[in-house]
Amino acid sequence: MLIQLFRVRQWYKNLLVFLPLVFVGLATDEKSILLSILAFFALCMMSSVNYIINDIIDREKDKVHPEKKERPLASGKISLWTAGTLAGILAVVSLSIGIVLSFSFFLILLLFFFLTLLYSVYFKEELFADTLFIAVNFVLRAAAGAYVLHVRISPWLIVCTFFLSFFIAVGKRRAEYKFLEEKAPVHKKVLASYGENITGMLMAVATTALLMSYSLYSFLSVYPHLIYTLPFAFYVILRYLFLVESASVIARSPEYFYKDTRLITGIALWCLAVLVVIY
Repeated sequence: MLIQLFRVRQWYKNLLVFLPLVFVGLATDEKSILLSILAFFALCMMSSVNYIINDIIDREKDKVHPEKKERPLASGKISLWTAGTLAGILAVVSLSIGIVLSFSFFLILLLFFFLTLLYSVYFKEELFADTLFIAVNFVLRAAAGAYVLHVRISPWLIVCTFFLSFFIAVGKRRAEYKFLEEKAPVHKKVLASYGENITGMLMAVATTALLMSYSLYSFLSVYPHLIYTLPFAFYVILRYLFLVESASVIARSPEYFYKDTRLITGIALWCLAVLVVIY
């Protein structure tokens, strides 16, 4: 039950903290690996704090949602007091690890917390701002990995991470709308504003921006042979786009990405290609 409350399945988002480690060429340095792992767990704990707060705020809405009604708080399996206490403990542990690793990383954790709180309280129901807030939080995760290693934050890290997260966030909105159809506004007010046409146009923008940003990075980075990873990256993006248009559970809940064999194979091949090129 605690695993569900902490949403451990969604900790995969914090893997972005390892991007600087890999693309700066430090993935074989033991100290850098340890720092990145500690940063990952600090981010995971703070993410769980944010998820608990979000579930406390949304518990009444979740009770009538076909999938979210089984969440611990919505179903009443865990009390508000217990959830709040656990969130407090996780926050203290996360910030304690953060201050030990780096003051800059500590500040990133605080910013990550407050931006997510703003999102949960207000911007979650604000057209366009909701997806942009999600994208910024993804960038913070990647930037945190650079701060903990004390390396320069590449503009490409920011641009590619931003458009990747924007692509996933918009895809989630579109898949939710397609899945819930006329009931969409009941479960999430902002879906009434998005609709079929707007989400379709946003998906086109997000897909194009992501494809172009990664292509430009591959051509202009210090690793020119990254251009050979483009077919794998393009396949993964287009496969995910197909899942979005199919209103797949993977697009609505990206933590289930491992359920699609083609998607996971494409990701694995891209990761392997990147490692071969850089190392």
